[in-house]
Amino acid sequence: MTSDTQAHTLIENSVRELVDVTPATVAEDMLRGNQPVVFRGLVKDWPVVQAATQSYERFHEYLKALSVNSLVNVSTADKSPTGYVSYNENLTGLTAKIARMPFDQMLDLLSAEQGRPNSSLVYMGSTTADTCLPAFRQENDLPVPSDHPLVSLWLGTQTRIPAHYDLPDNLACVAAGKRRFILFPPEQVENLYVGPLDYTPAGQSVSMVDFHAIDFDRFPKFKTALDHAVITELDAGDAIFIPSMWWHHIEGLAPYNLLVNYWWRQSPAYMGPPQAALEHALLSLRDLPPAQKQAWKTLFDHYVFDHKAENFNHIPEEKQGIIGPHDDQSARRLRAAVLQKLNR
Repeated sequence: MTSDTQAHTLIENSVRELVDVTPATVAEDMLRGNQPVVFRGLVKDWPVVQAATQSYERFHEYLKALSVNSLVNVSTADKSPTGYVSYNENLTGLTAKIARMPFDQMLDLLSAEQGRPNSSLVYMGSTTADTCLPAFRQENDLPVPSDHPLVSLWLGTQTRIPAHYDLPDNLACVAAGKRRFILFPPEQVENLYVGPLDYTPAGQSVSMVDFHAIDFDRFPKFKTALDHAVITELDAGDAIFIPSMWWHHIEGLAPYNLLVNYWWRQSPAYMGPPQAALEHALLSLRDLPPAQKQAWKTLFDHYVFDHKAENFNHIPEEKQGIIGPHDDQSARRLRAAVLQKLNR
């Protein structure tokens, strides 16, 4: 992070920290809030953390012993000391190439970069732990407010992942190395200069600001975003709760880094992805005449954003249809009806 970045970051925006919290005492309400929380030492007793703290060799051996050598997606780039995984300058491609290879081969590539002064990028992004290392969670796991969280591994050399948001809540655990997190609340989206929605480095839209080489002439409003940023660095054994929709830039600072993250949603599984509604709104609402767009905004507030069940008490419950309460069956019917309209 550049000194210019630091100069535009307010110290009072530091993230809340809890020390000596154990997996058994992580109360659900700590992970259901709307503010980030750091848990120092939360997973310090995980065997993978202990191995990584001893040496890279011990860490490598530990992962290799658990490996079933499944195929994984790996990003690589030559002469990449900054490890930036994003767009190239003209948005004609990415800063890394992605190949599918056996997990053990990825580990060998990672091993080859250890000790090199200007290591090349080797990076396995979000990969389901149960697929990649099926026995991993038998020894390295946490209770989170979900019976079926998505648990993913992020393994590689020094990497920088551009600021992006995720719909699920996120508990990210540093299992090896050291990571810097720079977080922004959701309302800072207009100051983050987000790239395309449908052309992304890894499936999610990202900020186009390179945090190591900030061009404030090109991205002047990013100074405002930095005024609202929270920054923290986590060592192996630490964890951070990132609430749903918070933008986060994550940087691996050590020669080898492993992040284990848990994703879960606070909403029922039958609910559809809000991203789909956003994309269809771009098609059906954005370019309406201003008066019509304002009218639809009022309808969206009435039915969605400012929804109050009592506003519909004048309609018998059995006749409320799609504006009434939903369950799995009603969600299936509504989804089918929407698809039918979209496919006309």
